[in-house]
Parts: sequence; structure tokens; C-alpha cells
Amino acid sequence: MTDTRPALPDHLAIDPRSPHHVRAVFEHDIGILFNGKERFDVTEYCISEGWIKVPAGKTLDRKGNPLTIKLKGTVEAFYKG
Repeated sequence: MTDTRPALPDHLAIDPRSPHHVRAVFEHDIGILFNGKERFDVTEYCISEGWIKVPAGKTLDRKGNPLTIKLKGTVEAFYKG
């Protein structure tokens, strides 16, 4: 059986307006390990630079999008299942 899933990019964002959004990747379940623990709230990541962006509580910007903070550490992305 061949794996038809696209390779996970180095930099990926969930926001469809971002240049780092890859629709084909989001057709599959992906997971993010940050410092050895799986995170479920990641909105953007970069493996080579070692950071993730996560929402900063319930705070929203003036356009209604969640404010995010950048956390630095070891980032690994993988397909679930």
C-alpha cells in the first residue's frame, strides 16, 4: 500500500490566508510534538526555526482573530494513523 499523503512542510499555518497554508496537508489528520509533548492548539509552526504559535487565551485582535504567542523549542510534525 502506498502513502498518498503529501510531505509535511517545514513551515505550516492553519489560516487559509497565510502563504504557508497547504490545503492538501489538512485533508489528513496531523499532529505536532512540541518539546516531546503533543499539542492540540497549534496555529502555525516552523520546524527548522524551532517555534510554534498558539492562541494567547481568549484574547482577540481587532479583526476577531485570536492573538497568538510564539513558543520556542523542539518541533516535530507527523501524520496520525
